[in-house]
Amino acid sequence: MIKNLPPMGWNTWNTFAQNIQEELILDSAKALVSSGLKDAGYEYVVIDDCWALKERGADGRLTPDPQKFPHGMKYLADRIHEMGLKFGMYSCCGTMTCAGYPASFDREFLDAETFAGWGIDFLKYDYCFKPAGAEGALLYRRMGLALASCGRDILFSGCSWGADKTPEWIGTTGANMWRSTGDIFDTWESVKSLIQQQYSILPFGGKDCFNDMDMLIVGMNGKGHVGIKGCSQEEYRLHFAAWCLFGSPLMIGCDIRNMDEETKRILTNPALLAIDQDARCNRPYIIRFCGNDDYPIIVRNLADGDLAVGFFNLSDSPADLWVTEADLGISFRQNKILEGTEVYSGRKLRSVNATLSASLAPHTCEVYRMKIVNL
Repeated sequence: MIKNLPPMGWNTWNTFAQNIQEELILDSAKALVSSGLKDAGYEYVVIDDCWALKERGADGRLTPDPQKFPHGMKYLADRIHEMGLKFGMYSCCGTMTCAGYPASFDREFLDAETFAGWGIDFLKYDYCFKPAGAEGALLYRRMGLALASCGRDILFSGCSWGADKTPEWIGTTGANMWRSTGDIFDTWESVKSLIQQQYSILPFGGKDCFNDMDMLIVGMNGKGHVGIKGCSQEEYRLHFAAWCLFGSPLMIGCDIRNMDEETKRILTNPALLAIDQDARCNRPYIIRFCGNDDYPIIVRNLADGDLAVGFFNLSDSPADLWVTEADLGISFRQNKILEGTEVYSGRKLRSVNATLSASLAPHTCEVYRMKIVNL
């Protein structure tokens, strides 16, 4: 059964794009296990676009490129399952995938049957080359039905980029997660933009249909397909913290075979993973400090009564942020205060005069797991 929590795993696209093949996938799956990422919760190994031949086979079915995948997808799925991991693949609701390979328009039930026969557990479903007269909601509902009736439990990852009013209809399609934005790139500007795009769509995420902010760029360091110019370690920490507070699926995009220790520390941060994977999957809310989009204070109520409170400075200047207990639902007159620990540094924070505050350098954050205690 699919866990009703934000999915976690690794995807080929950010680093490798079309440069994928069987050995790379198997080596990356082994690295997911040996590095401790699997033990931290990362379980899906997902092949993105460019895995197929440019045309369907004589039987009308999608055909893996034999140069890239000489043993076929069933073999690959079996090897990945033997490692205790799950296997994911990619298609698209249009006539072609984004890279120009055959897609699933009007072949949804056939393709779902094919994927089930190969033993896949996850389908990323893109939005390129969609016929202008075809309603996206209808095409996604059709694939949702095809997957639900294919005889295998396959997680449906919708990737319509938030286009065509996706938030309004994605919950009707059977999708377990949905992309709310365009593609991420390994730059600070991209991270900031994707965070700020969440402000108006927070009510549409949560359990059963998680809001996917796109794959993680932590550890890319300017390398690979979307590498561009890279981010600082502080920016990667902020990026990962925001994704966890928003309850986004966590799909690693770096080359995990060559992951450095700092990247591993960020991706396996137990306090942040506990927030992302909190059993209640409560939606976050945002307090914009002084009404400024560059200073979001992101808050989530957690299953055990704790509060996750994140102070974020998205600006290019230092900033002093604060929030009152009253804004967080704490009644000062009932002699309650907040005490907590910062997820990266271990720094302790206690509310003073019914207020929490943080002083932040540019492009940094502080995230606290706060407990309500008696004064």
